[in-house]
Amino acid sequence: MSGISDDDLRRILTSTRVVAAVGVSMNPVRPSYFVARYLGLKGFRVIPVNPAHAGESLLGETVRASLAAIAPGEAVDMVDIFRRSDQAGAVVDEALAHLPQLRTVWMQIGVSDPAAAARAEARGKTVIMNRCPKIEYQRLFGELRMAGFATGIISSRL
Repeated sequence: MSGISDDDLRRILTSTRVVAAVGVSMNPVRPSYFVARYLGLKGFRVIPVNPAHAGESLLGETVRASLAAIAPGEAVDMVDIFRRSDQAGAVVDEALAHLPQLRTVWMQIGVSDPAAAARAEARGKTVIMNRCPKIEYQRLFGELRMAGFATGIISSRL
């Protein structure tokens, strides 16, 4: 949980191909939409999960009502949770029950559930809490430096 290094994050972000975004909004000004769109632009397949919009189209994908509605052949690598902390445990449990190839449980900024994290880690999953994959991607792969942020990453890239 807290021992995730930058190398771990790089490995996760470069090996992940399919992300299920749970709680993603259809509203383009909401952070969940913006993160899902960004990840899609970076080459990730983002499967939107939101029961209020099931069956609708978002960013070229059909919105699913739940993680259980994702077909087994869709091989989700990571679940990105945009739900309140008190709802994260149920999402983690559903992911563990229905996504056999899941490798990473990512809880967004402001979202943490240590008990759910422990359950996922006990099943061999990597858990990240209270962080954003978009921000971490930008920080680790040089995009924040271009905007003038001190990222703590030393690189010869501009």
